[in-house]
Amino acid sequence: MFQPQDFKKNALLGLLPEEELTRLMPHLEKVTLKLGQSLCESGQQMSHVYFPLDSIVSLLCVMENGSSTEIAVVGHEGVVGVSLFMGGETTPSRAIVQSAGDAYRLKGQVLKNEFYRAGPMQRLLLRYTQALLTQMAQTAVCNRHHSVDQQLCRWLLLSLDRLTGDELVMTQELIANMLGVRREGVTESAGKLQKAGLISYHRGHITVTDRPGLEARVCECYAVVKREYDRLLNHHHVA
Repeated sequence: MFQPQDFKKNALLGLLPEEELTRLMPHLEKVTLKLGQSLCESGQQMSHVYFPLDSIVSLLCVMENGSSTEIAVVGHEGVVGVSLFMGGETTPSRAIVQSAGDAYRLKGQVLKNEFYRAGPMQRLLLRYTQALLTQMAQTAVCNRHHSVDQQLCRWLLLSLDRLTGDELVMTQELIANMLGVRREGVTESAGKLQKAGLISYHRGHITVTDRPGLEARVCECYAVVKREYDRLLNHHHVA
């Protein structure tokens, strides 16, 4: 039997009126996402969208030589697969599971049908897409103008906001790939943060020990993105 409160672990599903959520429930399939799993490759048409519960998915732009840079992260605040309802069907980015956990999977056509009803779901998804575009734009600005230290702080805080705990499982090599910087740069920056008592790093496990300290050190990009999500995704706006 479906439990509505379980679906509400994802903020978008939780913001839907009861009638809309009840209509979607029979079509939502709970799945476990594994670390490193690909949900979508560049140019590939997605058959499903994913509403993360306690997992995090990275959206990456991949170059011809195989190098990649993260352009956004999606967790329990969002949905993976905006191209399906925005009309593009495909996207040049990859969607890779950054932190393992559960998600609800929904067939793309079911979401499209709900979107084209032009009701609460459409308004909610459009607002989410605007917030996601803000994150992508701010990430591009941050990668160009701010230090690796600041980028790492931003990445850690955005990831923490999408987790229930204060620990991330991620190697420095993977973080470097996400940020599009050399591994040595991440090693140096992580060392500074650990020396300052802000994080503890050991064998791919990063524990944030002083979040206020991280927030004091991060560039303005984190606050810009957070404010936009908070502004756009609340009950008053999407009712």
